[in-house]
Amino acid sequence: MTRLTYGAGAAIAMIVAGCTGMSPASSSAQGSSGMTFFITSTGSGKGGDFGGLAGADRHCQSLATAAGAGNHTWHAYLSTQDAGAVNARDRIGKGPWRNAKGVVIAQNVTELHGSNNINKETALTEKGEVVNASGDTPNMHDILTGSQPDGTAIAGSVDTTCRNWTSSGEGAAMVGHHNRAGLDDSAPAKSWNSSHQSRGCSLDALKATGGDARIYCFAAN
Repeated sequence: MTRLTYGAGAAIAMIVAGCTGMSPASSSAQGSSGMTFFITSTGSGKGGDFGGLAGADRHCQSLATAAGAGNHTWHAYLSTQDAGAVNARDRIGKGPWRNAKGVVIAQNVTELHGSNNINKETALTEKGEVVNASGDTPNMHDILTGSQPDGTAIAGSVDTTCRNWTSSGEGAAMVGHHNRAGLDDSAPAKSWNSSHQSRGCSLDALKATGGDARIYCFAAN
């Protein structure tokens, strides 16, 4: 696989639930209605083609609504390229963000791209389910982002966004590892949002590098 490196990877220090000021009972009581972050339980059905950012946002909104969290405006954590490039970090609100079980994964955008609490146990789907990762069959830890470690768009002629999330064939996408682990101990391998390029944009190509076209969704309000 092709690995692109853009400066230092995100720090891997994790914030335990006790640091959020929420007791286990209050966290658990939040449930899906208090959820403001999740990994999609399903992909687009068309690999890296979500119908652009608007289609990816609709995917997030639909899944969140079905889970009882449709009271928020949901945006996909995806960057785009070329003219008018969009940074993923600029479209997800200010935080804090909690998973389906009420656990805080980051208090704000700075923390999200630094010492956040994203890992296999906390990066849950909208249904509160753990997503398969390294060591599981199949491995699905590649989450589409198209982003650098700081959440900004990737410049240059190399496609890292499946043609701005409209391709289910040609092109490639930058992915992150939600479980913060990969083939080695490098910063990219541990990056939740900028680990390596996919082999392509079809569902089969995405599966070949350890994913199945899932994305991160954040409540922007």
